[in-house]
Amino acid sequence: MGDTLVLNIHNSLDQPTTLHTHGMFQRGTTYYDGAAMTTECAIAPGTNFTYEINLEQSGTYWIHGHKNSQNFDGLRTPFVIKDPNDPYKSDGEYLLAIEDWWPVPFATTFAALTDVTGQSNPFANPPNMLINGVPTAPKLDFEPGKTYRIRLVSMMSLPLYEFAIDDHDLQIIEVDGEYTKPKTVKVVRMAPAQRVSVLVTAKSSKRNNYHYHITMFGNFLPPIPGVFPSVQNGTISYSPSGPFVATRTIPSEIFDETTMQALSGAELVPDRGLYFNATSGFLPSGVNYESFNLVTYRDPITPSIFTALDDKLGLNPISYGPQTNAHVLKYGEIIEMLFWSATQLSHPLHLHGHTFQVIERGFINDTSSALKRRVPKGGYPLKRDTVLVPNGEYVIVRFKADNPGVWLMHCHFDWHMALGLDMVFVEAPTEMRKRIKVPQSVINQCRRQGFPTSGNVVGNNAYNYDNAPNLPHLLLDSPLSA
Repeated sequence: MGDTLVLNIHNSLDQPTTLHTHGMFQRGTTYYDGAAMTTECAIAPGTNFTYEINLEQSGTYWIHGHKNSQNFDGLRTPFVIKDPNDPYKSDGEYLLAIEDWWPVPFATTFAALTDVTGQSNPFANPPNMLINGVPTAPKLDFEPGKTYRIRLVSMMSLPLYEFAIDDHDLQIIEVDGEYTKPKTVKVVRMAPAQRVSVLVTAKSSKRNNYHYHITMFGNFLPPIPGVFPSVQNGTISYSPSGPFVATRTIPSEIFDETTMQALSGAELVPDRGLYFNATSGFLPSGVNYESFNLVTYRDPITPSIFTALDDKLGLNPISYGPQTNAHVLKYGEIIEMLFWSATQLSHPLHLHGHTFQVIERGFINDTSSALKRRVPKGGYPLKRDTVLVPNGEYVIVRFKADNPGVWLMHCHFDWHMALGLDMVFVEAPTEMRKRIKVPQSVINQCRRQGFPTSGNVVGNNAYNYDNAPNLPHLLLDSPLSA
C-alpha cells in the first residue's frame, strides 16, 4: 500500500490483449483499467505497454486478461497488497487461488455456445480444478495456538466453490479488499472474481491432523460425475506423524452479505435508482445471447474514454453507441442498482472502479417479502466489487459516483461476458475533462491499430452514428422454436 505497481507488458500472443487489476479503483488513471475498448485500446501483438497503478488500497485482489476471454484461457494471477496498519493480526498467512482449467480454448467453447443447431455441448470438455496453479491442494502447516490468515481468491471463469476446514472455525475479516467486522462461519462460498480472507485459530494440541475441502460446483450447471461437483482435499498439518480426524460432513452454505458489516461506512441514501435485468434472449438468427435489459453489449469502434472526454458529445449516452448500453452519471450522486435474474442462470456481477454496498437480497417470486434479507438500519453495509445474483433472485446495491472515469460493469462468468452481459458507466464526464489526461502510450496503441481517439462511437465529431455496432433488442423466445 502506497507503492506504484508497474506492469511492463510485451504481447507475445497472436491477438490483442489487456490486463485488468481487478478491484483497483484507478482514481485518475481509468485509462489503465484494462477494459479493452472501454478505457483503452488493447495491446497489439508484438508490442509493448506499461501500466502504472498507484496502490491506494490494500487487501486481496487478482490480475487477469480482459480481452478475447483470455481469463478463461488462463491469463490470470492473484495479487495481494499488504496494509502496514492492518487491524487484524496473524502469526502466518496462506493464499489459495482457485481456478477452473478447461482443456479447450475459449474459441471452441464460444462456437458451441452460439451453435443454433443445438448439437454442440460446451461441457463436452469439462474443466479441472487448479489450486495455486496445480491440480493438488497444498499442505498448510499449523502450530498449536497460533492464528493464520488464509486469503481465498476465486479465479474461476464459471463454477462456484466452497472452502471449509474440518473441526475449525473460519472468521471472515475481508471481502473483495474491504475489511469487515469479524463473522465466524464453517464454510465460505465464492463466485468467480470474489475474494475473502479468513482467520483460523489453530488447535491447542498437535495431536491430530485435519483435512480442508475445496468443492467446485454450480447449482446452475448440469451435474457431471467427478466434475460438478468435485472436491479437492488438502491437509492441515500439526504433526508429520499425527493421525487424521475423520471427516464427518463437508458443510455447504450460501454467502449472505446482509448478515455482515463493514468496519465503517453508513448506509448510503440513493439519489436515483437503476434496474438491470440480467437476462438472455435471441437474435433473429436464433443465436442466444446474454444482456442487461435485452441490450447485448458490443465494443464501440472508439474507446469510450475518448468519447467521454469530448466536451460536446460526452454527456449524451447515445454518443457511446447503442450496444454499449451506456449510462452517464453525475459527479457525487448515489446510485442504487437493482439486479434481477429471472432466468435459470446465476450471475456474479462486477463493477469496475468501485465497491458497492450490498443492501438487500430476495426472491423474485416472493410477493409477500417474507424471504427478503436486508442489512439492519443504522449499520455499516458490507462493501464488495462483485456480487452473486442467484437465479430467481434479486440484489440491491448502492455506490457513490465519486470516481470520474469510464467503468465497465459485467457478469464475471466468462461465457456470459462474451455473450454480451456487459454495460458501461460514464461517470462525471465534466470532471473527467478536468482531471484525466490520457497518456500518449495509450493513444499510440489505438493509432497503431487504426482505432479513433476522439469523437463518438465511430469517431465522428457530430451526431452521425453510421457503421456503429448495432443489434436488435433480443427476443425472449427463440425464433427457431415456432
